[in-house]
Formats: sequence, C-alpha cells, structure tokens
Amino acid sequence: MSTEHPSVTSFRDELTRRGGTGDVVILPDSAHTAALAAAALGCEVGAIANSLLFDSDGEPVLILTSGAHRVDTKAVAERIGVAGLKRAAPEFVRRHTGQVIGGVSPLDHPAPVRTWIDPWLRRHDVVWAAAGHPAAVFSSTYDELVAMTGAIEVQVD
Repeated sequence: MSTEHPSVTSFRDELTRRGGTGDVVILPDSAHTAALAAAALGCEVGAIANSLLFDSDGEPVLILTSGAHRVDTKAVAERIGVAGLKRAAPEFVRRHTGQVIGGVSPLDHPAPVRTWIDPWLRRHDVVWAAAGHPAAVFSSTYDELVAMTGAIEVQVD
C-alpha cells in the first residue's frame, strides 16, 4: 500500500499523461519557499520554478517564476492585459488548483488555469517545481514546462 500523499499520486499521473520526463522527488521536509527547495536539492534558487496563483477579479492567473525573482504584480497585470493581480487567498488557491499554497504545481488542476512563465528560467538546464504537495518537487526543462502548461512568456519583474 502506498503512503504517498494523494495529491502527489495525482500529480504523477498527470505528469505522465502530459509526457513529462522529469523525476518526482519527495523531500524530507516541506519546501514551501524557493530558498528551502534550492537548499534541499542543492541547486541555485533561480532554478526553482515557483507556481504563484493570483486572483484577477475572481479569475485565477498562474505565474511560473524563477525563485530569484519577485513578481511585480502591477507591471505583470499590464503586460498580460488584466485589470490587476492580487495575492490569492488559501481557499481560492485550493479551489482553482486542488493544491495548497507551497505545493502548487504548474499542472494537475481541476480546470485549466491561464499560465505565464518567467523567461529567466530558460537559463537553467534543469528547473524544479512543486509536485502538488509542499514536500514534493519535480524536475523539468523550460521547454517541457511550456509544452505541458501552454504557458506564455512574460517578464515578471
């Protein structure tokens, strides 16, 4: 019997369905920040692809950003053509992603979420993103993330 968290199992299935080639890694502790994830994985913080869900007038907007950047919500809202972006409440995140803050993956959501990606992530051969749980991550490439999510490039800072 598997002791894996159901959200990680669901993520693994979706990753396979979308043709993902990376490894899912369960860390010994929660890695709910890019710095914690980078330390646990032994990589640069910039290679962590944070999945940040924002609320744009009740609609979810997912930004995949390098752990080396902070999202300038005003500038990004203008660039992607929405009225504004605000930090999503935990219940909004769970409703639109099926996951909790700190474990939001770029995929495996109940319904498609419009997604943008920080081109800075292109600088890394391997990027790491959450795999549906705060202690689970997976490896990927920039191009694979774009292919799996349909993400559009946007400068985030």
